[in-house]
Parts: sequence; structure tokens; C-alpha cells
Amino acid sequence: MSLIVQGEHVWLDDSTVPGGFGIPIGARVESIEGSKVVLKDDEEREINIQRAEAELLNRMHQGSVDTVDDMIKLGDLNEAGILRNLLIRYRERQIYTYIGSVLVAVNPYTFFPIYDSTYINEYQGRDLTALPPHIFAVAEQAYSLMKREKHNQCIVISGESGAGKTESTKFILQYLATVSGQHSRIEQQVLQANPILEAFGNAKTLRNDNSSRFGKYIDVHFNKSAVIEGAKIEHYLLEKSRIVNQMPDERNYHIFYRMLAGMSPQELRSLHLTTPQDYYYLSQGNCFTCQGVDEARAFHVIKEAMEVLAFTEEEMWRIFKIMAALLHLGNISFQATVHENMESCEIMNAEHTNYAEDLLGLPRNTMEKAFTFKSTYASGEVIYSPLSDSKATDVRDAFVKGLYGKTFVWIVRKINASIYKPKDEKDGRTSIGVLDIFGFEVFDVNSFEQLCINYANENLQQFFVAQIFKIEQEEYSREGIEWKQVTFQDNQDVLDMLALAPMNFIALMDEESRFPQGTDESFLHKLNANHKDNPYFVKSSSLERTKFGVVHFAGTVYYESEGILDKNRDTFSGDLIDLIAQSDSNFLLDFFIKERSMGTETRKRSPTLSMQFRRSLNVLMKTLSNCHSSFVRCIKPNNHKQAMVFDRQLCWQQLKYSGMLETVRVRKAGYSMRHTFEEFVTRYHMLLRDSEAKSRNPQEVSELIASSLLSSTGWVMGTRRIFLKESQDKILENARSRLLTSKVVLLQRNIRKYLQQKRVRKERNGAIVIQKTWRGYKERRAYNTMRRGFYRLQAIVRSRLLVKKYHTLKLQMAEEQKLKLQEQKRREEEERRREEEEKRREEEERWRKEQELRRRERERKRKEDLERRAKEAQMEREQREKNRGEGLTLLGRSSAGKATSQSTALYQGTSASTTQDLGALSSSLSEMLTRSNPTRGAQDGAQYVPHTLTSTISSLSSLLKPSPGNSAAFAVSLLAFGIALGTPPTEQHNQQQQQQQEESTTADSQASTSRQQSQRQGFVSPLRTEARGPQSSNRNGPNSELRH
Repeated sequence: MSLIVQGEHVWLDDSTVPGGFGIPIGARVESIEGSKVVLKDDEEREINIQRAEAELLNRMHQGSVDTVDDMIKLGDLNEAGILRNLLIRYRERQIYTYIGSVLVAVNPYTFFPIYDSTYINEYQGRDLTALPPHIFAVAEQAYSLMKREKHNQCIVISGESGAGKTESTKFILQYLATVSGQHSRIEQQVLQANPILEAFGNAKTLRNDNSSRFGKYIDVHFNKSAVIEGAKIEHYLLEKSRIVNQMPDERNYHIFYRMLAGMSPQELRSLHLTTPQDYYYLSQGNCFTCQGVDEARAFHVIKEAMEVLAFTEEEMWRIFKIMAALLHLGNISFQATVHENMESCEIMNAEHTNYAEDLLGLPRNTMEKAFTFKSTYASGEVIYSPLSDSKATDVRDAFVKGLYGKTFVWIVRKINASIYKPKDEKDGRTSIGVLDIFGFEVFDVNSFEQLCINYANENLQQFFVAQIFKIEQEEYSREGIEWKQVTFQDNQDVLDMLALAPMNFIALMDEESRFPQGTDESFLHKLNANHKDNPYFVKSSSLERTKFGVVHFAGTVYYESEGILDKNRDTFSGDLIDLIAQSDSNFLLDFFIKERSMGTETRKRSPTLSMQFRRSLNVLMKTLSNCHSSFVRCIKPNNHKQAMVFDRQLCWQQLKYSGMLETVRVRKAGYSMRHTFEEFVTRYHMLLRDSEAKSRNPQEVSELIASSLLSSTGWVMGTRRIFLKESQDKILENARSRLLTSKVVLLQRNIRKYLQQKRVRKERNGAIVIQKTWRGYKERRAYNTMRRGFYRLQAIVRSRLLVKKYHTLKLQMAEEQKLKLQEQKRREEEERRREEEEKRREEEERWRKEQELRRRERERKRKEDLERRAKEAQMEREQREKNRGEGLTLLGRSSAGKATSQSTALYQGTSASTTQDLGALSSSLSEMLTRSNPTRGAQDGAQYVPHTLTSTISSLSSLLKPSPGNSAAFAVSLLAFGIALGTPPTEQHNQQQQQQQEESTTADSQASTSRQQSQRQGFVSPLRTEARGPQSSNRNGPNSELRH
């Protein structure tokens, strides 16, 4: 007994805490107060015990206090040490741990971001122990060994349902597909096989939302360059009973729910489907959803995966039709009746029967006969016997299970056809196999499936133990250690009882299944009779008459014998084969091509399901034996699928079931503790008192330490390591602990002294620092005050200078702005004047053009007027000449003579100058007359002059200087002259003259309007003003020339 110390770790018997199950739990000494000790265990519970009790507790080995990556390094290499190491690492979110070369994976029930390409690149090409434990490290080890040794590898993944086996398989395949280098279609096909297999082979159970209900071995093939070139999938023991029966809160296979959620309404109508709640095969467990799963999206992923694996649209549709037919078959119910005094039945709801027949391509009413009658051959005749409603239900369920099983087998074959490449011996192909198989199962009711599953686990346990021994022996051989064979109680006797010894379980089951009179009771009776003395067999009791027990390596399991033979037979009756043969679907007929080719007797002699499973398992074990194996043990931390919750008892049970604890015992049987020489010297060198020995090489020092402190047995030196029994390791640990304890007391005393001295020095130095700091603070404060004053003064001066500069710049800017505005106005004024000048010039030019046009127009009108008047004068003259007679002519001449004489007298009385003017005027008149109509002469032209005589007289009056004495005579002379020229103007002529005056007035008005418009524009054309005189002088008509 040693003194307990605060902070020390101990092993506490968990029977003293709630929920204990017999495995010690780690605890830490939190405080010691007198006789009371407070402990805190690994579950964070505080426990109060007496100090005397605490002194009796086992101390935890120093190598077990902190977690380790490899549990071989644990100081306490036992069940408690392994369980505690997994618990602490799980809380630290480290879900992977090694036990030697075995990887233990604890399901976190949440996603960790440690599986992307970054981690793949990190683990690629690295040794197993170079990085923290990871599923990628196991895959890399297998891949590297395959490349280096050109030897096939296998990775065995096992664990309970819900432990994460399927996810681990996905991660391994993902790693292999990535590191193989060339990312071809075959790699994508290998990865895309998983969604299809999960849909048709996985279901939701109480323990796992994605539980694999079959075992599979995926063999990935690599060429000489270690590039994936194909794969092959082997499947084992599909749980077909789940199709027709599910436990509460469980579901059928995923494909049914995803199909109903993901199909279009038109597709559902064509298959006569609705919702999962409407189908008996989907509603027994009253569970229709999986948390966090989008069923519709998952269905599209399945279809995409099928397309990648070369499923045609027709093949996919035919599979979905079969799935729909199975749902309709489940809704068929039978009603008991009596037929010819025999118990019989009939189908109640024919609607679903018709749907199923249509989808399977069967004629109408063929199912009812196959389900409700049984045919037998007697004397060459076929006799149909009616079946009860329960028997008919069994026949229906057998048909459904067989049809689903055949569909699953076809799907696996189709996948293999896409990804498998037949081996060529010349290509040097190697492979890595990944085995994802069901773990050990113990339920409230265990039947045929559990017996086969546990038989498979017994084989895997035997294989695992053999591999562990092999690895142990190889380790001792490498180190040059003499190895004595360790006797170990393995599970070979259980395997013999189940499948190898005479009258074994499988042989008896197969025999009873073939006997026509074989029953479950007869099978159980034979088991009791043949194995009653076997220690691994538990006979049925009076309370449990239909059950028997088997003592497996992981514990005793009781199996229900009722129905076990029917499940083992797993064959279609002849009536169901005949029913299938009537289908017009070649796709469905190919499923049963082998059964249809066999006769009734041949079908009876066909291997039972247990024999088939044993044969495939033997092939699997042979394949694994020819490979270098790696192991992954998956652990489910709790039964409630809660993230980061660790149930110690459940995990301990799984460690026991998976053989981890057996592995520990194997290691303990040998030299369980091993250290390199350097590690050993580093840990135990203080136990040597000889200082000279410490200078030797590590191997010699290690041997010296062991020989001086240990007995001659229990340890051995290898070439690189020293191997010790657990008891010898404890001796070294105790010696080291005592030495360290004695040194600790001295160290504590010196440390206390040092700490007190250090505290005094620190306080004294602190006082000095405070004083120094205060003085400095006062000086700095005064300096800062003065500096802030200078800063303020500088700021004021700078501010005033800036204000002055600002105003100066502001005035300069204003002056510049003023000059700019003036310059801008000047430029605008010049521009305005220039534009006005341009407008004036344009107006003048327009005015000139208008005047020219007007002048030409007046000239044209004047000419037209002259011509018109000449014509009118001619017409008037002709008329006068016609009307006048000669008398008028003579009168005219006489009057002309008188006028002439009077004019002569008047002319003689005028002055000489006036006379000259009259003479000139006379000449002008004659010339005008002649010019006006040169073709007629002066007399004819005179006929045209009378209507212009008024203007002529006005001119003569202005030339003469009238006087009282000659005015009358002059007037008479002019009158006579006018008479002589002709008659006064006619009324038509007066009208024409009035029209000319109106036109002249209109022209003046237009000219005035034009001048006003010009004035509005700011100027008056000087040319227009100058032209005003001539224009107005021409207003009196075309004969205005006579005025001059």
C-alpha cells in the first residue's frame, strides 16, 4: 500500500458508481481533506470515499493516463485500459485508434471533415504509424503492400449494425479510386455501385438508419501500374424476410420509399402506386421516413448510378414494375372459406391482384389459383388441394421473397457485368478486397438469419485470431526471440459443432429440410440428441421448448427453431414456378430460367440456403487466407444514434464480440510490453546508480537496467527492442515511482524555499519598480502638459496663417472669376454681333432676290397689259370706224383745223423758250406714237394715245407758264388736239386703269410690310430705301416715261 497523492489517476471499481457493470473506470484524485478523498471519474462524476479505501485502489499506469494512438503502448493493457483510452479519445473527437495493426473506429454519428482530397493526399505514400490513425492509413497500407510485394490484399471490416461499416467501406473505395492515378469510367462505376446496393440491400432498423441487410465482398482489381481496371462484388445472405415483415419503428428496403417519393405522377399512375401508408409491406413498422434523407433526391441518385453502370431505360423500368407488383401483392388478403368440406380461402381484394398480374405480365386469375391451391401428382394426374388463409399468406410471402431475391441477384450480376474484367494470367493483376459483413447479432428473437450471421462471425474470429498469432510470431522472429507456442482457447470447437463435425448443425438442418416429414420439432430433437454433451450447446428447456442455445466466442445466443426449416429451404414450389412460366415478360422469365429447367425432384435435391451460405463462406475464407489481411473493427457508441455519446457498457460488449479483448489476451500471453532501447533508457535511466553505465550504448544500458532490477525470467532482449511481461513492467514502474517520490519530497522542499525567496525578491523589486514608475509618470505627465501647450500654440498660429492665406486666395479667385466673366461676355457680344451681321447680309441678299423677282413679275404683267390694251384699242377702233360715217370724219377734220389754228395762235403768244419746249414735246409725242405701234404709223398710233392724254396734258401744264391771257386758248388748243387724236377713253379703259392703280397700291403695301419686318430684325436695308424712289415713280403705269 502506498500513499495516495492529489492529481494521481487510479482505477475505481465501477460497482461503487451507478450503472456499473464490472469493468473498472478511471478516476483522478481531485482533493484530499483529512480522511476524505474526492475522486472524479471518466464520466465526470464526483465520488467521495475514505482515504483508507483510496489507498487500496489500483494506481493507473503512467502509460495509460494520457491517450495513445496505438493501444499496445498502454501501460494497463486490459479491458479497462482499452475502454478508457477509446472513451477519452472519442471525447477529444479522435474516432480512430490502433491496436497493433488493427484499426478501431468509433462511429461519431456526425460528419467530420477529414475525408476530402486534402487528407487523401496527406496519407498517400505514408507509413501506417507516421500520421494519426485514420481509415485512409489502413487503405494506404494495403495499397502500398500490394504495389511493393505484388500480393493480393484484403481489408476486413466488421462490427454491429450501426457501427459504420458501410461508411468505412465507402471511404476505402474512395481512397483507392483517388490514389490509383487515372480517373477513368471504371473507377466511377465502382463508386456508383454503392447507391444501388444500398437502395436494394439496406433498410432502417432500430440501431441504424442505413443498415446493410446483406454481406458483401468487393474485390478491386489493379493492373501492373496499380491502376484500377475493374472490380467484382460478391454478396452474402440477403435478409429476404424483411420484405414481408418488419419490426416496429423499422422500415422495408430503401428502394420502395424512394421510388414512391421520386417518381413522377404519371409514372406512379401507370404503376397504380400512391403513398407508403397504403401498402401493408411498408406500414407494419409504422415508420416511413429517415431523418435527414431526401427520398426523392436519393431516387434520382439511384437512377443516375444505374445509367453509369449501363442499365438501360427498359431494364430500370422493368425493375420498378417488379417492385410495384410486390407492393400490390402485399395488399392481397385472404378470407377463410370451406370448399368441399375442406378448409379453403379466397382472395378478397381482386384489384391489387389484377394490378400485380398486369405488372408481371401474367394472365388474369392465375395468381388466385397459385396462392389458394396446392397441386400434387398422383397416378399421372394433377390434384389441387385448397389451402387455408394462413397457408395462402405464406405462399404469397414466399413468392414475394423469392421474386425480390432474384431481382437483387440480377442487379448484382448487372453491376458486375459493367465493372468486372475477366482475369488474364499474363497481365499480372493484383487486387484489394474489402469485406463489409454483418457483425455479431443478438436479438430478443433470433432465427435462421442470426444463426448464419453468427456462424460467419465465428469463422472471421478464427481467421482474425490466426492472423494475430501470425503477426506475433513474425515480430518475435524479426527480433530473434525464442518463441514457445502459447496455448490459447480458440473457437474451433464451436465451428466444428456448427458446420464441420459429423452431425453438425448445418448438416442436420439440411437433412431435415430435405425430408418430406421434416419439421422444426424434429430438427430440434436431433440437435438435443446429438449435442447434449457439448459444452458449447445449450439444450432447450421446459420453459423454452422451441429454443436452443449456442455458446459463441462473444457470448451465449438462444435461437428460435420455429420456422427455421422453411427459411432454410428457400425454394419456390412447383405451383409458383408454373405461375412464373405463364408470364409474357422475358425479363422475369430469365430470373427463374434455372428453376424452370429443373424438374420437381431436382428442385427438391437443390442445395438449401444454409449449404449455399456455407459454401460461399468457405470460398470467402479461402480468398482471405490467400491475401495479406488488415482489420477494421467498427464500434457503435450508443443505441440511440446520438452524436458524441459514449456508452461504456455497450462499447465493452462490442469489444468483446469483435474479439478485441481476445486480442489483448493473446498479447498478454506473450511479451505484451515492448520498448525500443532508446525509449527504455529514457524512461528508466534514473534507476541506475552507476554513472559510467549511463555512457554506454542504449542496448547495453537497457540490459543492465533489466538485469539489475528484474528476475532472469519475464523479459528478453531483441535486436531493436526489449520485451517484458506485464508483471515485470509493473516492477520497473513501481521502482521508478518510489524513486521519483523520494526525489519529489526533496524537490518540493527546495521548490518551496525557492518560491519564497523568489516572492520576497519579487516584492522588493516590485516596490522599486513602483517608485521608479511613479517618478517617471510625474515627469512624463508634466512634460506631456507642456507639450500639449506648445501643440495648441502651434495650432493657433497655423490656423491664423491659414485663414489669411485663405482670404488672399479667395480674393484672387474672385478677381480671376470676374475677369473670366468679362472675357466671356465680350466673346458672347462679338459672337452676337457676328451672328447679326450674318443675318443682315442674309436678309439683304434675300431682299435683293425678292425685288428682282418682283421687278420681273411687274415687267411681265406690264407687257401682258400692253398687249391686252393694244388688242382692245384695235377692237374699239375697228368698231368706231365702222359706226362713224364720213360725216363724222369731215367734222373731225374741221375741228382739227380750228384747233390747229388756235394752237398756232397760242403757240405764237408764248415765249421762245416755251415754244421750243412745245416743239420738243410734239416731237416726243410723235416719236412715242410711232414707237408704241411701229407697224401702223403715226395716225394709227394716235388712236392708242387718247387714254394717256391726261398725263400728257399734265406734263404740258408743268412746262408752260400759264397766264390769264393764254390759258384758255391753250386749253382749247389741247382739247382740239385731243379730239384730233381720237375720242376720250372708253369705260373699259377706265376700269383697266383703276385695276392698275389697285395693283400698284398692293405692291406698295407689300413693300411696306417687308420694311417693317426688316426693322423688327434691327436694321433697314439702305438699298431698299434708295430703291423706293424709282419704285414709286413707276406706280402710274407703263406710260410713265411720257412724264420725262
